[in-house]
Amino acid sequence: MKRYLFILGALVLTLSLSAQETNSKQEKKEAIKSHLKQHFQPYGFVRNYFVFDSRESMSGTGDLYNYQPYDEAWNQTEAEAAASGLPREDLNAHSTFRFLSLTTRLGLNIVGYKWRNTEFGAKIEADFYAGLSTKVSHPVTGVAQFRLRQAYLTLGWDSLKMGKDFARVDLLMGQAWHPMAADLCDVISLASGAPFGPFNRSPQVKMDARLGKYVTLTGALLWQMQYCSVGPSTTGAATQAADFILYGKTPEAYLGLSVHTNGFLLRAGADVLSIKPRQIGTVDAGGKTVSVSVKDRITTASPFLYAQYKKGEFSIKAKTIFSEAGEHMNLNSGYGVKAKNANGSWTYTPLRTSSTWLSIVYGGKVGAQEDKHPQKLQGILFAGYIENLGTKEALYDGNNDGHPDDLYTPRANNMNRMWRLSPTLLYTVGKFQLGLEYEITSVQYGQAGTTDLYGIAKTNLHWVTNHRVQLMTKYNF
Repeated sequence: MKRYLFILGALVLTLSLSAQETNSKQEKKEAIKSHLKQHFQPYGFVRNYFVFDSRESMSGTGDLYNYQPYDEAWNQTEAEAAASGLPREDLNAHSTFRFLSLTTRLGLNIVGYKWRNTEFGAKIEADFYAGLSTKVSHPVTGVAQFRLRQAYLTLGWDSLKMGKDFARVDLLMGQAWHPMAADLCDVISLASGAPFGPFNRSPQVKMDARLGKYVTLTGALLWQMQYCSVGPSTTGAATQAADFILYGKTPEAYLGLSVHTNGFLLRAGADVLSIKPRQIGTVDAGGKTVSVSVKDRITTASPFLYAQYKKGEFSIKAKTIFSEAGEHMNLNSGYGVKAKNANGSWTYTPLRTSSTWLSIVYGGKVGAQEDKHPQKLQGILFAGYIENLGTKEALYDGNNDGHPDDLYTPRANNMNRMWRLSPTLLYTVGKFQLGLEYEITSVQYGQAGTTDLYGIAKTNLHWVTNHRVQLMTKYNF
């Protein structure tokens, strides 16, 4: 009998320990699950674009990122056409169509970690990009690339209590949106309003200091990675590369001030950039050309102003920027050579550009809202304008023909002004979005090769227009 009681007791003990172990594993599993849910927030979307263009345009990312239509490229003059009997044609007046799922995105926010008075966070974000193309002029790789968009860590401190208000400092280190580009317009196009507004993500160290309830001071030091300054290549042609800031050894600097209250946001700031376009020059020594080290440098400043108002289903945003050599922010800009010195060095002068955009959004919930998939229909209107203001000082004219020798811009240097108008309908059902956008972009060009010594084309002025229609499907998760 005692033996049976012993066996029964041992069995009960074993079952009890097994149950405790199972409960412990379950509790540990639930604790890990709760921790991940509390601190790790994955997100992303699957996005497709279906795009029609009425003519050839300067664009990137599978031709989804639209800058501006190409200038006319006539196959012959009117006199030549009359003599040949063949029609006179603009060889850039070809329409195109494409659809791609590039820019499908994956991201992870890491939040909620704290040690004493310091809050920690981080973000990693990537998407599918480039690789595939629809044009022979853009080499096809056959596969899309998975590229880094953002990757940074944050530290935050609530430092000084001031009644209901407080002073707070946030520090960001890593790849993130440029402070000049953080306020984007409301469009569904991949370019997000560029080149009418800055578009740039860069490695940076940024500080936001909230001073009381309404004011935030922002300062940042930035480097260049994907979005680079333009400058001379080894062949003398314009190219965009990180070399120019690399040899300049000077971070780009930003300082801005924001005021926010009752639906209003007003932000003003300025960006200063100092780069070295060349490290090696040449001098004439007794009829012989000798290569020498040079200390070329150009320093520019680009101020901007941003305003925003939101109330209910209505919002309006506007931004204007006066840029000097702002091409690293995807603006229509650059710089040129002002003088070529006897010691082999060159001096430079920036191309100045005024860029402004306005976007208006109105719309809210429609239909039955009691289900789990709320609906929303929004109407969006975007308008943008760019004016080429010319260089700050006259450009170098080595041939004495009234035209500059060296003007570096990433796109057409015979563009004087450009405007864009873009109405959009965006329909949202839960996490699914369907957008239809019509984008008309018109550019005033002058005759190529006739730019004056201030970088403005004044001969044979004409407008070139592209009509883009695009449908977007997007599922957020």
